Amino acid sequence: MLITLCYMYLWLRFRSSYAVLIRSCVHRLHRTNSFTFCTQRQGRKSLRGTQEPKEDKFSLKVGRKLFLIEGSQLFEDLNKWNLLLESPRDSDLGKGQITFITESVSLPSETLSASSNSSKKVQKLSEYCLLLARYHEDPCKLLAEASVEDFSELGIAFMEDRLLMDNGSPLHKITSVYLKESALKAQETEETNLRTSKSRTEPHLAPSVGQENMGTAESSAATDKGEELEAHRHLHLSSCHECLELENRTIESVRCASEENIPDLPEDFSSLEGSELQNHGSLNVSGKPPNVLIYCGPETGGQFQEIKSVLLQCFDSSRYVIYPLPDDQVLKAPWTDNCLLLVVASDHPVSNHIEEQFLSYLSKGGKILGLSSSSSFAFGSVSVTSKSQLQGSVQALVFGRPNCDPVSLDLVASGKVFAELSSEASPQVSGWGYLNNDDKDLILVHQTYGDNGGEAVLCQVKLEASPESVSEDDTGTFESLKKSNPLRYAVLTQILISLGLDCDLASPPALTPVYLLTAEQTCYDDVLHWLKTRTDSGGLIKSGKMSLKVCPSPQPDIDVSPTLSPLVTQPESFTCEEFSVERYSESLCTDKLGKIVLFAEVTTTTFNLLEGLMFHEPKEMGLIAIAAHQTQGKGRGGNAWLSPKGCALMTLHISIPLLSELGQRIAFVQHLMSLAVVESVRSLPGYEDIDLRVKWPNDIYYGDLMKIGGVLVNSTLMGNTFHILIGCGFNVSNSNPTVCINDLIAQHNKTYKTNIEPLRVDTLIARAVTALEGLIKAFQSKGPDGVLPAYYKYWLHSGAKVRLGGDDGPLAWIIGVDDSGFLQVLQEGKEIVSVHPDGNSFDMLRNLIIPKK
Repeated sequence: MLITLCYMYLWLRFRSSYAVLIRSCVHRLHRTNSFTFCTQRQGRKSLRGTQEPKEDKFSLKVGRKLFLIEGSQLFEDLNKWNLLLESPRDSDLGKGQITFITESVSLPSETLSASSNSSKKVQKLSEYCLLLARYHEDPCKLLAEASVEDFSELGIAFMEDRLLMDNGSPLHKITSVYLKESALKAQETEETNLRTSKSRTEPHLAPSVGQENMGTAESSAATDKGEELEAHRHLHLSSCHECLELENRTIESVRCASEENIPDLPEDFSSLEGSELQNHGSLNVSGKPPNVLIYCGPETGGQFQEIKSVLLQCFDSSRYVIYPLPDDQVLKAPWTDNCLLLVVASDHPVSNHIEEQFLSYLSKGGKILGLSSSSSFAFGSVSVTSKSQLQGSVQALVFGRPNCDPVSLDLVASGKVFAELSSEASPQVSGWGYLNNDDKDLILVHQTYGDNGGEAVLCQVKLEASPESVSEDDTGTFESLKKSNPLRYAVLTQILISLGLDCDLASPPALTPVYLLTAEQTCYDDVLHWLKTRTDSGGLIKSGKMSLKVCPSPQPDIDVSPTLSPLVTQPESFTCEEFSVERYSESLCTDKLGKIVLFAEVTTTTFNLLEGLMFHEPKEMGLIAIAAHQTQGKGRGGNAWLSPKGCALMTLHISIPLLSELGQRIAFVQHLMSLAVVESVRSLPGYEDIDLRVKWPNDIYYGDLMKIGGVLVNSTLMGNTFHILIGCGFNVSNSNPTVCINDLIAQHNKTYKTNIEPLRVDTLIARAVTALEGLIKAFQSKGPDGVLPAYYKYWLHSGAKVRLGGDDGPLAWIIGVDDSGFLQVLQEGKEIVSVHPDGNSFDMLRNLIIPKK
């Protein structure tokens, strides 16, 4: 068996992929196999009494076009064919050539005319081959010969629906055959003698050609050449019932493959060229990302997408391809030969036949991850018992692989547990996780199977379920599960690694050019003029971290690097899914801040984009750098800041006079930015109760549970002016690795039966900048009293008890913020003292203020 349609089709999406595949297969297999290119007919029902397609056919489907590989087909009776004696011949005929039969469809002249006007580059059959013979009673059937390369190219042209006969009629089938040289020469001699003695008459087509016995040609060949026919199958024409059935039968596994998720084959496909196809074994393509199959039972619904989404958070889609394994294909499709991991997650009981197939897969060295959705699936010495009181409840799971430290996290239980392991079960079975309750219920097991390395991990907690999908309207459940969400992914990742998957993160995405965008078109010319004053003779704005090459349009010859990027000043074709200039402009209501945007879809850090410009920016301009993704995001104290898509990422430049109210209390800048982010959401009608809060000194939190964003401020005093870069990042639509604003909105809708809309990154950045400008004006006008009431309204710390200096330090109560922006605490029997943010790291979960080491 070469390979089935299911697995090769999953690899073929673009023309370069299937073209390379066809060329490689034809080059490798033309001496031992037959190739068929045909058009799948629509609307034809299966014929009773016909044979099922042979198991050893390799099939590829592109649209309605099929490419089939099967055993070599013998064709040596030319009694019903007229040789085209006018065709040029040479003594090397048949050497390194492929003989084939074409079948076309006669069309009305108007149809042929329409076809000829197609936008596709049409190829004529005669451009690729030498015509040898024509079928007596059907002039649309021709026998031809072509080189291996030309046969490959005409096959590709056929698959792309741009191959026509010379008279303009389309072909619907091409089949390569094994034609003996002696048969062709004998027919040539016979026709020469007939031409000499009398005019040739057309023989009558034998009626048996359309019958299941395949006609006189095959019958006589079988009588005379029985031994050879064991190695060569007979030629099947379109009138054969078996071939009709093969053409019309869509292999069901293909219907389940999502074409949008099919990855590319490498352009050169060298691994295929080097594979040993001649042995008729399964196609072994080295370097191919292995398949991860998800079995969800008879009704997949959204369950497949949910599990797929979870898995893609644990490994890279470039390494593994995830597909559903439909219930009706488990016993039919040979999926076991090309599956690295099977995820079993069926809400329905697994039948005995399907369980046997899964065990067969394990016996061949397969790996299975059994999720709680398939709570009844178990095998060998492992059994499942019901414990209904646990169903749907949040339980503490203690997970521990051998030689690893145990971790504890909250997850939702399935309502079933594994029975206590007997002494006979060891060493094939080991417990990897239990509930931290009185019974210490066994909830996660690892099990080996067979002698070829098969193993499975089965669990009875919902590792696959996100907090949003299981918490319903229970806020406490949601918060508990969200706090454990990073550990949920960590545990799942450890399980996948134990089952042989590579879960290392992919390399960062490629850096992209920077685009100059403006919230107001009226200031565009002034910005261009200013940029020209900052460039050198080569159009370069130099900076110690990232230099910008000013150019009107993207420059393909400039490689974007961490130290150099094009700055495109006329981005007429700029589009980005995560950022819309129009939406940003609609939500920005400032006099100055945020008017001039430097946007990069992928950059190292937005800080670097402004470093070379901030000291020279005219007072009337407001520069902001925005990115959809950062590869080297920065946090406070030199920490890294994860910056996935869905996170609002920006750096804003502001200038503050030294002798102003804010200039005298510059530490307040970080508090104002944190407060602006919270107000950007909670000042919206309907969003007032979204539990976003500020945490001293520079964080944005969900309640007092999880960090959702942060602020980093760099200030430089030049003369009498502070030049300040405010870096800010907060999660808007990225639920992982912790929580995002849209998670809180969705939870609010569930809890309070509301229907407020999720928010966008571009909208919230604009609203946050607008709020910041208002807060700066209020501070400059009234000092700290102008902003502290709003700050205290949203902050976390009122009345909180902390210990100063460490776990054994003195107990103190948080009082507020002093006039310089530093945290004030009161010790019992002592006076109020201030704690500087650069001297302590505030650990909210333990209510401690711990000095930085």
